[in-house]
Amino acid sequence: MVTRDGAVPVVSHAYPGNRPDVTQFTDVVDELVTRYQALINGAGAPAPAVVFDAGQNSAANFAHLTGTGLGFGGSLPPSDHPDLLAVPARRRRVVDPDRFPGLSAFDTRAQVFGADRRVILTHSPTLHAAQSRGFDQTLAKATRALTELAATLARGRTRRDRDSVQARIEAITRPRWVRRVVTTELTGQDPADLRLTWRIDPAARRALETEIFGKRLLVTDHDDWTVPEVVAAYRSQCEVESSFRQLKDPHVVGFSPMFHWTDSKIRVHVFYCVLALAIAHLMRRQAAGAGIGMSVRELLATLAGIQETVLLYPGQRGRPRARRILTDTDPVQRRLYDLFTLDTYAPRR
Repeated sequence: MVTRDGAVPVVSHAYPGNRPDVTQFTDVVDELVTRYQALINGAGAPAPAVVFDAGQNSAANFAHLTGTGLGFGGSLPPSDHPDLLAVPARRRRVVDPDRFPGLSAFDTRAQVFGADRRVILTHSPTLHAAQSRGFDQTLAKATRALTELAATLARGRTRRDRDSVQARIEAITRPRWVRRVVTTELTGQDPADLRLTWRIDPAARRALETEIFGKRLLVTDHDDWTVPEVVAAYRSQCEVESSFRQLKDPHVVGFSPMFHWTDSKIRVHVFYCVLALAIAHLMRRQAAGAGIGMSVRELLATLAGIQETVLLYPGQRGRPRARRILTDTDPVQRRLYDLFTLDTYAPRR
């Protein structure tokens, strides 16, 4: 669990990694909320919001969140709601041109795991373009493989029977959406007579882009939230994901390597790793408040560049005289030096 401002870890919980996340969802949510409430001890802090992706979706999880009264925001697989994907673009409205440039949305309700819930269809030009580029790469790979297979069959020297060739064609066109835009035809019965032709259907490609690309389906129980607030809440999960990525960084606030094998020691290791991450994010937030926008890695790397140098001079009776000074610093390092009052730890001249 992290704060909305600065993604500072507040509480955490470790559980065995050989359990599917979706089965641990309710227990972990309850554990984190209980620890959070004990931490604030009725101090009037805002209630937590549970944000999750479609991988945690299940009827039991939705029912549990509803029963606990926790506000939540999640997403739904677009393919589960083709009627919403078919909503024309003219029914979408601009969300917030300043916070979310280009994003448009359609606010409606739908049946989600047997309950009537608020669902928001969003379309992002940035996501649309990224999905289009990714599909172009997938399509290019598939068409290259089809071209090579067709050339092999045309030479009439293959020993594969028709079923094997057909299975190969299905494997090539199995990647997502390829079969919607690529049509294939295999003729002949004997291996020497097999021939393959294929084509890309431009109309099917345009229909695919219009129907799916750039779209997300968000679901929430907050009927009082505005559409920008729902979008912001869902996107805030990137703050938690960034913390996990930071813990996987082998150089800065890294979780690995870990030389422990018992559960109790692993939990202690997790605790001080998350504690270090919290301190790093507090420093990053403090620097951002002073107008120094940096990532955790950039911040710590910049601070690591402030080093201590020991100069040795000839002294009386052959004993060297030592002088400790700091290395030269750039303007950013000097600002950070003053911000974190590092003169407390600097060597005395």
